[in-house]
Amino acid sequence: MYSSDKIYAEKADAKDVLAEFQQEFHKPKNSSGETYLYLCGNSLGLQPKQTEAYIKQELQDWANLGVEGHFHAKNPWKPYHESLAIPMAKIVGAKPSEVVIMNSLTVNLHLMMVSFYQPTSSRYKIVVESDAFPSDRYAVASQIKMHGYHPDEAIIWWKPREGEELCRIEDLEKIMIEHGESIALLMIGNTNYYTGQLYPIERITKLGHRYGAKVGFDLAHGAGNIYPDLHESGPDFAVWCTYKYLNSGPGSLGGCFVHERHAKSPELPRMSGWWGHDKTTRFNMRHDFSPIPGAEGWQLSNPVILSMAAVKSSLDVFERADFKRIREKSVHITGYLEYLLKEMNSKSLRIITPENQEERGTQLSIQIKDADNQMAKILLDNGIIADWREPDVIRLAPVPLYNSYKEVYELVEKLKTIVKK
Repeated sequence: MYSSDKIYAEKADAKDVLAEFQQEFHKPKNSSGETYLYLCGNSLGLQPKQTEAYIKQELQDWANLGVEGHFHAKNPWKPYHESLAIPMAKIVGAKPSEVVIMNSLTVNLHLMMVSFYQPTSSRYKIVVESDAFPSDRYAVASQIKMHGYHPDEAIIWWKPREGEELCRIEDLEKIMIEHGESIALLMIGNTNYYTGQLYPIERITKLGHRYGAKVGFDLAHGAGNIYPDLHESGPDFAVWCTYKYLNSGPGSLGGCFVHERHAKSPELPRMSGWWGHDKTTRFNMRHDFSPIPGAEGWQLSNPVILSMAAVKSSLDVFERADFKRIREKSVHITGYLEYLLKEMNSKSLRIITPENQEERGTQLSIQIKDADNQMAKILLDNGIIADWREPDVIRLAPVPLYNSYKEVYELVEKLKTIVKK
């Protein structure tokens, strides 16, 4: 299927149906003007070239219209977030009413846990994968404390077995058999930031629901990378950022999914704000809170337009590219990177991401023997921008929209030299 010679990479690029999109992104250059090999979209996606114009449009409307921009801007600000729901829903496999762009990821996680973590004296525990992203761990622990419980007693860690890096679904099933009646929530990171392991959303959701628990996912490393099919998979909620695979800029707004079965549940506890109030009476200013049905009902404040403009820019690129084609290339180009790394036959490198393409996205996490945090600088000095994670892993993500097969080939050629040294 693959070949380790350069000609293969050139032929693959010639057949790549997404090749034209590579020219639509700015790529970092060094002080000599040479373009870096950028394999770090899992940390921060590159900027689409059209994003500048999208943001300038809103600045121009603000300058020319002032407050009237809410109604008369080219893209009116009052309903701006609504225009993002359809393209975002396609990417995560949801209905538009189940999706909203708002806040940042961890804020959204807290908002969701206010609604979907309702502990009782007998059911108060939360299951989390043991190497969850730190912010998830902190959020879960703080929510537990706010309800008067101690994290050491209330958190059940879904851990890899001794000597392994990956979590096994059968071990999660054992946890539910042993503790299911005391578990209130499964809060799983979906695509693990460290190993790149993709957890099966539908299977985990059904497992949690079988025991009466709510189920939520952090899709920070999933949205724009894998297809989570959220509506059909059925979790109660999901949250994600848009600055990684969704290319909306550093610290940009996050996304939130609430399954439609909760759409008309005003009795659900929630943190309320005026932008989540019934649109028909929102500006009357005198009514008690009446939530909008669907995910919009969890909004707190009016839209952050300048950040949403960057989100809109990226989603428009995704619309033109077609997420199905993006995922198809992701599977193939990641497999190509894996093939070349294995062809190196180096005892210093070990891929810890699952080999099964259904259990990963585009990220491969590579353990480097005897390496330390100087590896990031070594890579940079060799023209590679990648992501280092303690204690000994570099994360490489060949992003389908802007990485080519030739870049993957050149990356591995440089790694051969680095590893020898």
